[in-house]
Amino acid sequence: MRILIANDDGIYSPGIAALAEVAAAFGQVRIVAPDVEMSSAGHSITASRPLSYKRTPLQDFEAYRVNGTPADCVALGAYHWDKVDVVLSGINLGSNLGNAMWHSGTLAAAKQAVLLGLRGIALSAPVTESEPDFDLLKSSLAKVLELLLPDSDLALVNVNFPAQAPRGLRWTRQSVRQYDGQVMPSEDPMGRQHFWFTVVPMEAPEAGTDRWAVDQGYVSMTPLRLDLTHEAELARAQARHPCD
Repeated sequence: MRILIANDDGIYSPGIAALAEVAAAFGQVRIVAPDVEMSSAGHSITASRPLSYKRTPLQDFEAYRVNGTPADCVALGAYHWDKVDVVLSGINLGSNLGNAMWHSGTLAAAKQAVLLGLRGIALSAPVTESEPDFDLLKSSLAKVLELLLPDSDLALVNVNFPAQAPRGLRWTRQSVRQYDGQVMPSEDPMGRQHFWFTVVPMEAPEAGTDRWAVDQGYVSMTPLRLDLTHEAELARAQARHPCD
């Protein structure tokens, strides 16, 4: 099995190294990641300038860095490596739960894989007072990969680990709750004003969702799809407003 690994935290993130170490037991690994952090880049691609693809020393892995987005990395990685079987993205330094999926660069790399006819699995872990304890998560990560990698019917899966040693694995759905978006003004040392964006959940997580599972100490695995069509609303709109 050929496993292409990307992320949005950059080529030197400890999360991508931990993922590669565990994934190497399941197949041949190649790493292609941004040369700098691209968190919250979403599914952006670089169209206004050329991209570079440079070999980068990273333990014993074949690794390359790209001066672009997570989606760029997957596109270039698949171009340079024939017959990739699956793309793993992560392990992200920070959870990608609920509404965070919309702007996640980690998930965008997995989505780009699906757009290219490949399979994509995004993996994330929360950051609290310090970086995630990847050694603590490796046994659960191996169980996740053992479950997901052989199942070709699972084209796109978003995986989130809890902060503590996981209690087990759970299949979940996306938590869709309202968030209180906030703009936080501040100043740099020169007195120039700048802003931070932040969101705070306004409602408790629903049972069976990704946020709920991680709060309960489980690894959340959410199968996703690229088709955003609201089938029920489409049927109702067609019934209310027939078109010629």
